[in-house]
Amino acid sequence: MKNMMILVKKSVKCSLGVLLATVAWSCESELTQSPAYRVDVSFPKLPANQPMGQASGVAVNSKGEVWVYHREERPFLVFDAKGNFLRAIGTDKKKGAHGLRFDTDDNLWITDYLNHTVKKLDQTGTVLLSLGQEGIAGDDSAHFNQPTDVAFAANGDFYISDGYGNARVVQYNRQGKFIRQWGTHGSSPGQFNLPHAVQVDSKGNVYVADRENFRIQVFTSNGQFIRQLTGYSPYGMFVTKDDLLFVVDGKANRLYKMTLTGEQLASWGGGPGDDITKELGKNFVLRLKQGAFSMPHAISVGPDGAVYVAEINGQRVQKFMPE
Repeated sequence: MKNMMILVKKSVKCSLGVLLATVAWSCESELTQSPAYRVDVSFPKLPANQPMGQASGVAVNSKGEVWVYHREERPFLVFDAKGNFLRAIGTDKKKGAHGLRFDTDDNLWITDYLNHTVKKLDQTGTVLLSLGQEGIAGDDSAHFNQPTDVAFAANGDFYISDGYGNARVVQYNRQGKFIRQWGTHGSSPGQFNLPHAVQVDSKGNVYVADRENFRIQVFTSNGQFIRQLTGYSPYGMFVTKDDLLFVVDGKANRLYKMTLTGEQLASWGGGPGDDITKELGKNFVLRLKQGAFSMPHAISVGPDGAVYVAEINGQRVQKFMPE
């Protein structure tokens, strides 16, 4: 699928093969092409001794370096924009690795949903700020219950989606002082069923991926409901500086590019799907074509417009370049 952008999946033919204890799943898809993007089949270039595990987060810093957060030893993998491996950071396996973002000062923010913490790091991995209490869940201003993501406002405030256990968004100032929170469990406006990602647009509005309610909810900077965008299960989101919204749907295995009001500009993806993957169990090798997805979990857009998608089941990061 070199130099091919996938827009609409027309049909899929899949076959299942068993070799010893390993199940291999392969899919042949009929796919339309679009001149808008092409998949970079050479990205990334991993050293032979450096596997990539479940890739939960991907982010691009101001230098154009692509950082991947994955659930293996040395949880941060760093590449240049061409996919050349630069370095790995960290020594402990992050089983709860979830969200990964850069703020405007190139500080790295990570969410560990199993450890109930959100941390701000410099690019050597040194912790600059830690929120939440290690290993202790809660729903007050000092605790989280499986937080998922972080987003930043122009004034330095930041928002945390919290998450698998709680169903809220928490707002802090740049020093990490609690300002407010909003959200409860449910499906009404202002309620959430797994707030899985969060982003802020140029006007300061807050976008929350309400994953299991199959919608994105939009709020003012102080948590007042504005509107909702429906029709997909948003796992990851990214709002560009020119206010384009990119969304990955981990259930449909698709990527959507749209305006902030939900007008769809492009969509691509495909794959064997989440349900099939679960049926195969632990002993399997998932073989996907470039451009297909298997539980896309996070998305980021680089300064050159390149789109990066991190996959949990696919255990990889793919890069798509605008033509």
